[in-house]
Amino acid sequence: MADKATAENQTPPAEVAPPAEELTAVDPAALGLGEGASPSRPRNLDLILDIPLKVTVELGRTKMVVHDLLALGQGSVIELNKLAGEPMEVLVNDKLVARGEAVVVNEKFGVRLTDIISPMERIQQLK
Repeated sequence: MADKATAENQTPPAEVAPPAEELTAVDPAALGLGEGASPSRPRNLDLILDIPLKVTVELGRTKMVVHDLLALGQGSVIELNKLAGEPMEVLVNDKLVARGEAVVVNEKFGVRLTDIISPMERIQQLK
């Protein structure tokens, strides 16, 4: 009987909580957030701002056999896969980043961006 009374008076073992994460102080200068930088543009980003990128505006594409390619001459018309009025694609380093329409600026062609590709869509392109 003494064993039964001892068992009833015992408290169940307490659950052990996981250890709290330790917080470490971070020096803003180590993140490039020192003088002259802001959280929206750390100084480390300044290191890559001068890297040249290849920007291409694609009007359309087509496939041709060699015979047809050799038959091209001045005045020949190449039919593309895009319809007239369809937006052109803006590629940076061969990755789609935007779509737009052709404009003329100071007698030169340009592109007015009408649609910026979302970061989620860009990630899906990588798959």
